[in-house]
Amino acid sequence: MTKRTAFFISDRTGITAEMLGHGLLTQFEEIDFTEITLPFIDSEEKAGDAVTQINSAGVEDGNRPLIFSTLVDSTIAHKIKQADALYLDCFQIFIAPMELELKIQSNHSIGKSHSTRGSGYLNRMEAVNFALASDDGQSTRDLEKAEVILVGVSRCGKTPTCLYLGMQFGIKAANVPIIPEDMEVMKFPKALDKFRHKIFGLSIDPSRLSAIRSERRPNSKYASLKNCETEVRLAKALMDQEGVPHLDTTSRSIEELATVIVQQAKLRRKAH
Repeated sequence: MTKRTAFFISDRTGITAEMLGHGLLTQFEEIDFTEITLPFIDSEEKAGDAVTQINSAGVEDGNRPLIFSTLVDSTIAHKIKQADALYLDCFQIFIAPMELELKIQSNHSIGKSHSTRGSGYLNRMEAVNFALASDDGQSTRDLEKAEVILVGVSRCGKTPTCLYLGMQFGIKAANVPIIPEDMEVMKFPKALDKFRHKIFGLSIDPSRLSAIRSERRPNSKYASLKNCETEVRLAKALMDQEGVPHLDTTSRSIEELATVIVQQAKLRRKAH
């Protein structure tokens, strides 16, 4: 495969450049991209060091690197453009036509999309703290504060999905495991009785579940394929019995799972 290096460069965290750049790079599967983020490039000296690193990568690969930039300072951006690379300005591509359409100039402020001011940032932090505090059913006293409650067997993806919902959407998500005792009586934990309208289920392929559990407890009944098949079957039957919508996490990314849950549960995003 052809080898190329892609740089995500920003005067702040580089997250915006990473998200846009990585999404574009995935459309070129025939090329082996090495992705490097250079955050906080906020001086000409740092820009000069970045140019040296970019040019060195091009020599090593034998191909010009790609640069995805969200730099706001024009002087620093000009310095980066001197590198022997394809320079793509993620902001200017969109801002220039937006200025024409809106008939006003953008303010060219640094770090606006990741500011700690405003309700969005606070919502995100509160939601992440909530997900950690209520993880795996360890605290059910604040379930009334949850906007969605994920249920499913152990290790089916509940925790990372809750954390992603908090970090990316500012949504307070709790998770409660479906344990063997619940399956024996085919009832959800009593703590969920008042919150049926908030419940969303996750399921998983038993073979995949067995592999995940084996990393944690190898050669255990907990991780055996037979036990995983039984738990997944009974958990799905319980969710169907209770009319709880559920998703299979086997081949879905955390990003896709969270987005589908937000859409199907009609939740409102509180952070960007």
